[in-house]
Amino acid sequence: MASTIQALPTEVVYLITAGEVIDSLASVVRELVENSLDAGATRIVVSLWPQQWRIRVADNGCGMNLDDLQQAATAHSTSKIRSSADLWKINSLGFRGEALHSLTTLADLEILSRPLGGKLGWRIIYGNGGKVVQVEATAIAPGTVVTVSHLFGNCSSRRQGLPTTAQQMKAVQATIHQIALCHPHVTWQIWQNDRQWFTICPAATTGQLLPQILPQVRQGDLQEIKLELPNPPNSCTEDAINRVSTLDSCTDAMNRVSQHSALNLVVGLPDRTHRHRPDWVRVAINGRMVKTPELEQTILSAFHRTLPRDRYPICFLHLAISPNQINWNRNPAKTEIYLNEIIYWQEKITQAINQALSISSNNLKEAVHTTRVSKLLKAAEAKGSYNFNPQNPNENPKTPNSSLPTPNSLKAVAQVSNTYIVAEHSSGMWLVEQHIAHERVLYEQLSDNWQLVPVEPPIILYQLSPAQVLQLQRIGLEIDPFGEQLWAVRNIPAPLQQRDDCAEAILELSWGGDLQTAQVAVACRSAIRNGTPMNQQEMQTLLDNWQRTRNPRTCPHGRPIYLSLEESALARFFRRNWVIGKSHGI
Repeated sequence: MASTIQALPTEVVYLITAGEVIDSLASVVRELVENSLDAGATRIVVSLWPQQWRIRVADNGCGMNLDDLQQAATAHSTSKIRSSADLWKINSLGFRGEALHSLTTLADLEILSRPLGGKLGWRIIYGNGGKVVQVEATAIAPGTVVTVSHLFGNCSSRRQGLPTTAQQMKAVQATIHQIALCHPHVTWQIWQNDRQWFTICPAATTGQLLPQILPQVRQGDLQEIKLELPNPPNSCTEDAINRVSTLDSCTDAMNRVSQHSALNLVVGLPDRTHRHRPDWVRVAINGRMVKTPELEQTILSAFHRTLPRDRYPICFLHLAISPNQINWNRNPAKTEIYLNEIIYWQEKITQAINQALSISSNNLKEAVHTTRVSKLLKAAEAKGSYNFNPQNPNENPKTPNSSLPTPNSLKAVAQVSNTYIVAEHSSGMWLVEQHIAHERVLYEQLSDNWQLVPVEPPIILYQLSPAQVLQLQRIGLEIDPFGEQLWAVRNIPAPLQQRDDCAEAILELSWGGDLQTAQVAVACRSAIRNGTPMNQQEMQTLLDNWQRTRNPRTCPHGRPIYLSLEESALARFFRRNWVIGKSHGI
């Protein structure tokens, strides 16, 4: 009986391989743009004609000479690696040598290029399989222009299986946005059907670039931090350093293996901005956006109990780590990776997010949009005159303030409506809502030290369902039958010990939720109620405790705790830059 297993023809193998790398217009743009970035480009122009299935990418990178151009589209040809050892020290975005060769299998490919310092440029047209079919000298500025025409022209069924043109253009835009976030120094111009579609201007940091991509987010809504981190203790960095390639190519400008790694984090402050979906929890490693569910879940966990229900953070994390910590050979698009020492990176990411969400002199910003502040002030003006009494009636006016202001701290000044604490800061004025500030303090204390204390006599509850009894037992309460439809609770959370409504609080805890939900409920029950008068020392103590919390911007339910008016905003509102003589018409 003849064998039914046979080797595939070479052209079929190439088609299958090409389909793994090039599957849409967006994948073409991604591969060509990554080549431009590897070439050191700082300006990239992408032109698309989707109806004609044509894409052109032009850059000002280092360019290629004639010898390189003749080899560029052959199978698995690249200037970026030489041996299998180089796979563990990848410093470039491309390294497999598949993109251009795959494009010659699926489309018509033309490249114009001139190296930096070269006096002459060349135009090459490639045939199927990457063979050079036409060579001619051409006038071109230093850099490279790659044109892909008639994409999937030899595979019409693949065109039919793709999404609509509008969906493909949306995917192209998303691809460019992702790459731009990883390389904020690059200028981007995107054209569609000979009309400018959108541009991205270069920025010093990713945080400064992000508002161009998310227009609804203000610069002041974001916090960006950069940290230098030691490599994981088990990494073989020194050996990797000794094995770094000394290739004389444009990839020399990329990050090299070093004794340290870098973490760049941009977060949307939870009291100012958040999303309906987790679509802006993004992770990039060494210049490329990747899918890492472990790190994405770490980010979401770090924002837990800082956002309103069913809301998600804005967070962009970029790790620059030693290449020997990464295995890029998991997915043809290099979007899924194996990352060594994942627990180490999770710990460092959590610490960085906690640092970004804290309040300090380094990340102090105006808490609300200027327009919102203006509306607030105008509403107050419409109500009538301002009343300000810096002296609390419960406090002796002759008693000196024992809480002297210290650098980068808040000084309690007054209480408004027995609800808001007016605080003075070296850079302006703050309003802090006392109940939710205290709630944040208590919640973090409970999270760190969940303590149940015995209570005598026991608290008697009436008509609990089996589910309610089970819930109280789940969070650690001792509860026993005490008669028909009666239950005795013999220990309670410590903060509820002095409260008159302890029974109501325990009943509230019985309605479900995990331990964290119970801790939030206890904190809310135990916090200072709005409407409660506070003297100067009590207000100051609350402010001091609140500033020391890990996530002081929002309460555990996600509500903003404070409103800050910077001195500059106050000066603008009161027109303190006016010349008084001119303002009086003199």
